[in-house]
Amino acid sequence: MATTQLLHLKNISLNHNHDLIAGIDEAGRGSLAGPVVTSAVILSPKINTIKIKDSKILSSKKRKVLYNYIIKNTLYISTSIISHHEIDSLNILKATMKGMKIALMELKQKPSLVLIDGNQKPTIKNYNIKTIVKGDKIEKVISAASIIAKVTRDNIMDNYSKLYTNYGFDKNKGYGTEKHYNQLFKYGPSPIHRKSFKLQKQLKLL
Repeated sequence: MATTQLLHLKNISLNHNHDLIAGIDEAGRGSLAGPVVTSAVILSPKINTIKIKDSKILSSKKRKVLYNYIIKNTLYISTSIISHHEIDSLNILKATMKGMKIALMELKQKPSLVLIDGNQKPTIKNYNIKTIVKGDKIEKVISAASIIAKVTRDNIMDNYSKLYTNYGFDKNKGYGTEKHYNQLFKYGPSPIHRKSFKLQKQLKLL
């Protein structure tokens, strides 16, 4: 049975929420294997955002440093993990929207504004939600969410690489690199590859 896991990283009460802005971003939407991970973040006013950038342009080392800094200094973070089973059952778009909704609803403080990377958003009543194309490069709160989601998912895929050793998940994180496709062609899909992504059809194109 497909399950949704929640990762509550840190929640600290505030007295006011009239100007709280949450950022949401996901990691793993385009991956061939593993979960899609979505994080919602409300940054503390005291946090130094100068070095916080889109996770995709940061090195793995810098991402981990910033991840730890954000976790230590951020007021509210909630992360949802939607498994490959649910992705296959729902499709990747619906799974991503579900992850966004769960991450947002699990924040212990309701934000006055929610900024989501991209051009799609879940339908949630009584929330002021705005989408921003390339928001992870523009809004620091979305960049912070991208870092939390990316590092969380990378850790998951690193652990999967120890279980399924033929696919290099610690290197490709499940994305469709040339080497990953070659490994798929040689070994076939692992139990965590997404069946709904029609991998067999993609393999025939090699």
